[in-house]
Amino acid sequence: MKKIVLTLAAVAAFTGSAYAADMAPAPAYKALPPPVVAPSWTGFYVFGGAGGGVWDADSHTVTVPGGTVLTQNQRMGGDGWLGTAGAGFDWQFNRNWVAGVFADGMFGSLRGSVTNNFFNVTGTEKLRDTWAVGARLGYLVAPNVYSYVNAGYTETYWSGSTLSTAFLGIPVTTTPSFNREGWFIGGGVENNLDIFGISAPGFFMKTEYRAAYLNNITLPESFLGTTTLTGFGPTMNSPLVQTITTSLVYRFNWGGPVVAKY
Repeated sequence: MKKIVLTLAAVAAFTGSAYAADMAPAPAYKALPPPVVAPSWTGFYVFGGAGGGVWDADSHTVTVPGGTVLTQNQRMGGDGWLGTAGAGFDWQFNRNWVAGVFADGMFGSLRGSVTNNFFNVTGTEKLRDTWAVGARLGYLVAPNVYSYVNAGYTETYWSGSTLSTAFLGIPVTTTPSFNREGWFIGGGVENNLDIFGISAPGFFMKTEYRAAYLNNITLPESFLGTTTLTGFGPTMNSPLVQTITTSLVYRFNWGGPVVAKY
């Protein structure tokens, strides 16, 4: 009886070992990779850059009793280079839409001509500084490319001018410095530097066009530095300032999560 039991035990042990040897090893399980997180456009940013611009204005006809023409219809304007700096805050919503507010300034010299045909004199007028506050709204055409439009309030500061005769260059009249307010509209594109193969987290580049529509003004003009002729000076009617700038932008919280994509 003992021999039979030992024999059966030996057969069972041999069979179990052979079955275990034929079994495939248990599969190894690996942890899932972390989800890819889309960067966030929500947050504060600062920027600085440079560009160019032009300004132009119409001068309308002014007459006095008797039909004497003081100022003829004409077009005047100028151009030049400028620098810009500013800051703002954006908010990303509904996945691909971004809205924000900002304030900025432009500093330079958009130099042009101003004329008074009544005295037959011409001078140089310069747009020196421009300040603006506004809002923008746009769409993410790619996770790191933002196309937008903007609009808001603007104020400009202009230099005084000395108007001289065309042939001899003799100073005849002067106009004071002044400021003009108005509104602007524009648009641009902002993108991360990664699309150029530059690894600079948080740094962006934006290129923007802006058109500013300013209030009219008739400059008081001093004749030979003594008598002020109010209403007889050069008239800037419907002044329009157009600028194109390219700026380097730094976003303080670039890379924060918006939505996880698996």
